[in-house]
Amino acid sequence: MFTERQQLAKKPVDQRNHMVAQNRRARHDYAIEDTYEAGIALTGTEVKSLREGRASLAEAFVSIDRRGEMWLEGANIPEYLNGTWNNHAPKRKRKLLLHREQIMKLERQTEAKGYTVVPLTLYFKDGRAKVEIALAKGKKEYDKRQALREEQDKREALRVMRYKNMRARG
Repeated sequence: MFTERQQLAKKPVDQRNHMVAQNRRARHDYAIEDTYEAGIALTGTEVKSLREGRASLAEAFVSIDRRGEMWLEGANIPEYLNGTWNNHAPKRKRKLLLHREQIMKLERQTEAKGYTVVPLTLYFKDGRAKVEIALAKGKKEYDKRQALREEQDKREALRVMRYKNMRARG
């Protein structure tokens, strides 16, 4: 008989919906208006490195060139450790795959004052690498402080309610 730990170790890892990297700073620095799911063109070693869970979107941004193509720049996908001489460059530009209408819509909206396109998460969906991108507007410093204050107030309220519930039971 197998122990419970051995049975859990034998189960295959679900690669269908697996988050690799998240840009937490983007939600703090920007007010998210609209989100889109974009495919991403990768090389083989980049996919293998992502499947190991190695990536960072901390300095990443999205740009649209003159030809109407959307690119993910500044995302760090480290070299695959078991790769050969044809390994990829960690911070190269990667093409995002969206419908032409979606790219044109985003391009028109980013021309408006204060709007930008930022990557939020990098994940696998049904075995394909995807990037969640968002049309966002930069927050002012006082908006950031207000958001932090609201989060702290919510946490404090939950803490007090939890304490009162424990006292009522015991």
